[in-house]
Amino acid sequence: MNSKRVVTAVAAGAAVVMGLSACGGTSTGGGSNPGSGGGGSTSTPAFNAALTSVFNASEKKGGVIKLANADKWDSVDPGDTYYGYSWNFARLYGRALVMFKPGPGKASQELVPDLAESLGVPSDGGKTWTYKLRKGVKYEDGSAVTSKDVKYAVLRSTDKEVLPNGPSYLKSNLAFPEGYKGPYKDKGVNVDSAIETPDDQTIVFHLKKPFGGFDYFAMLPQTVPVPEAKDTGKKYKEHVVSTGPYKFDKNEIDKGFTLVRNDQWDASTDPNRKALPDGYEVSMNVNADDIDNRLIQGDLHLDVQGTGVQAASLSRVLGDPALKATADNPSTTRLWYTSINPTVAPLDKKACREAVLYATDRTAYQTAFGGQFSGGDIATQMIPPSIPGSQKFDLYPAGADNKGDVAKAKEKLAECGQPDGFETNIAYRSERPREKATAEALQQALGRVGIKLTLKAYPGGDYFAQFAGNPPYTVANKLGLAQNGWQADWADGYGFLAEIVDSRVIRETGGSTNFSVRVPEVDTMLDAAIGETDKAKREADWGAIDKRVMEEAVILPGVHGKSLLLRGKGLTNVFVSEAFGQYDYLSLGVQ
Repeated sequence: MNSKRVVTAVAAGAAVVMGLSACGGTSTGGGSNPGSGGGGSTSTPAFNAALTSVFNASEKKGGVIKLANADKWDSVDPGDTYYGYSWNFARLYGRALVMFKPGPGKASQELVPDLAESLGVPSDGGKTWTYKLRKGVKYEDGSAVTSKDVKYAVLRSTDKEVLPNGPSYLKSNLAFPEGYKGPYKDKGVNVDSAIETPDDQTIVFHLKKPFGGFDYFAMLPQTVPVPEAKDTGKKYKEHVVSTGPYKFDKNEIDKGFTLVRNDQWDASTDPNRKALPDGYEVSMNVNADDIDNRLIQGDLHLDVQGTGVQAASLSRVLGDPALKATADNPSTTRLWYTSINPTVAPLDKKACREAVLYATDRTAYQTAFGGQFSGGDIATQMIPPSIPGSQKFDLYPAGADNKGDVAKAKEKLAECGQPDGFETNIAYRSERPREKATAEALQQALGRVGIKLTLKAYPGGDYFAQFAGNPPYTVANKLGLAQNGWQADWADGYGFLAEIVDSRVIRETGGSTNFSVRVPEVDTMLDAAIGETDKAKREADWGAIDKRVMEEAVILPGVHGKSLLLRGKGLTNVFVSEAFGQYDYLSLGVQ
């Protein structure tokens, strides 16, 4: 996801026969104990106290949790969002069929039923998956949730012109009729070939090909039910109809919103949510450094983005024992990187793209992102080391000091017909100081070989839909480079790679998560890896895909992410969810 998630996949969609029994279980949840699977709990402030155990455990209800966002939300509409923090937060007001278990440490890597009674039941060799909905689940207006609402939610999410954000897994893998454009444009079209609802409690998904890990698709917020009669398309984000313990009260788009208790939520239907606070207050477009200061001062509980403190606060936190004791330093399955767009001249020439890679000062890139402690380790390949199949390699050595190979970069510039360098633009999210600092570091490093970068800042909420993820815009505005960050939707090669290297997810209307990889051979390799039933061979395939992408020089890996998170004063039940690489927002309380 755009700076997203982690979990060990059930055969990552290929070991159908071996994975069927595991995926078709009858578990009924298991989130009632937030310490389950972790290292117990503690109330003593200490560095990494919430990394693998629960900090300040409590059952006490009441209070309001205050959060801030340096960007504006891409969307609070569950069918139109692809930021990791948004998926984490959406569980407060929306219930997907399946969810990551609320728990610290390895516990959060487990999928458990949410809206559904059990994990999916496969048939037809893994091409068909059936879910039964829990009885008694209601919307905030008291009306019953039905399987037809889940079906409609999935259908509406396939229209990427109306809802440009969000993954393409369901749209790409379900057996929709040829040319189906979604319920807004193809209203009334029979889509039973893809999704059936034989009764109000049952939903059946039909895939084009077997996929043993379909529960990971059922985890997507795109399966949060939407009542068709209440759907207002693009405007649905103004008032999402809640199925969770909280509902929207005041919602000022791009400014902030508040959640209050949903009195139609029935805890007896929901073993995963404690619903401790009385509400949540979220403010947007808050200066990132101000967020850090407010967290330290105690008038803010959380930075909702969950990517850690800014560089300006790093030494302050690490240098003060009392502040350091309120921090956690998780590793993630995130890659911070720069896309190199081959549709923008002269980067349409491979040697010009290679010049960028050779000229990059990797140590400056790492420093701009906060250094090793809160930025991460220097990356030379895409797939993070914690994901099975990751292979360490370096096709563009940056010298013994990692500051770049200037001579090799100049050689490549001559090869691509630009011996004196060239000019291009680099996009970054305006509310993210680390992305700006990284763009400036690249500007300086590439300037050594005559590549002149002009920085272009864009709002984070529309970054994918309108700017860096909009192919016509990138060409018209000569965005040769674009800052990006990606965390695995689940921790295997497919969950990490699919949405950022498959050319078929590129949308000419905007909302593309893949900015620069247009390699048909990579698409073929992905399809082959999905169909590989041998686990070792499949994991080797992910590494081979990574290398093939890097051979095209269309992605500049920056750092494999770490973050320095601050626990706000007064928070209870705090723990890092490995599934999100952030604090688990669903389980928090406040004194």
